[in-house]
Amino acid sequence: SRLLCADASGTGSGMTIRFGIDRLLAEPELRKPLEGKRVALLAHPASVTADLTHSLDALVACGLNISAMFGPQHGVRGDLQDNMMESPDFTDPVYGIPCFSLYGEVRRPTGQSMHTFDVLLVDLQDLGCRIYTFITTLLYVLEAAAAHDKAVWVLDRPNPAGRPVEGLMLRPGWESFVGAGAMPMRHGLTMGELARWFIATLKLDVECEVIGMQGWQPETAPGYGWPLGERSWVNPSPNAPNLSMARAYAGTVMLEGTTLSEGRGTTRPLEIFGAPDIDARALIAV
Repeated sequence: SRLLCADASGTGSGMTIRFGIDRLLAEPELRKPLEGKRVALLAHPASVTADLTHSLDALVACGLNISAMFGPQHGVRGDLQDNMMESPDFTDPVYGIPCFSLYGEVRRPTGQSMHTFDVLLVDLQDLGCRIYTFITTLLYVLEAAAAHDKAVWVLDRPNPAGRPVEGLMLRPGWESFVGAGAMPMRHGLTMGELARWFIATLKLDVECEVIGMQGWQPETAPGYGWPLGERSWVNPSPNAPNLSMARAYAGTVMLEGTTLSEGRGTTRPLEIFGAPDIDARALIAV
């Protein structure tokens, strides 16, 4: 690999956490390599700064030349609530830039969309589970960047499920959009760490930089990496409403392969389950 992954990590403990997007905005020296470049952004509704400004608006305001947007499943703004609804391409009504859907007619960036930028910023809040599709979208954009000689910067965010690693490994040959590679169901990595892992495992020849977090303490209770009381939770997808859902998700999402309901359509999706023929009291007593 030409550059496995440079890591502009923050240091220090006992301080307010600063996500990758906030560091990029606050530290001019980090942005300097982007001067004179066409910059694209892969983002979703939870791509917000500490003051809840969407990353697109913040990056435009700080003077970067944002030339295109990419949206994963559920879209850039999360306007499609249903789980499997695809998003179309569109033109952003505020900035007039093209917004390419990576969950529509295509799952991978097209050659046409790859020609709209020089550097792609990836700012996605993940849930820490193998089948959550933002992981696969990250892999696909890294592969496309390698093929088109583009750079990818990952603006890192915490894994809300924390560091525990649980579940079986994905079997070789079973890779899919809900299984990007040979990792356990609950992988314990951030998106920046996943980028490094994909590049090293698949030997991708791609220029990649990770803007690491500052003040991140993944081993410290009670948040275990998620800044309780510091950052508002913003749904990365419509049925991911809170931190406890993120931590239950790797188990409860497997109920989708059964006749049980995992609570979609309720106010606590993926934290509860049931079916009309279940004797809940008897089940709880087991």
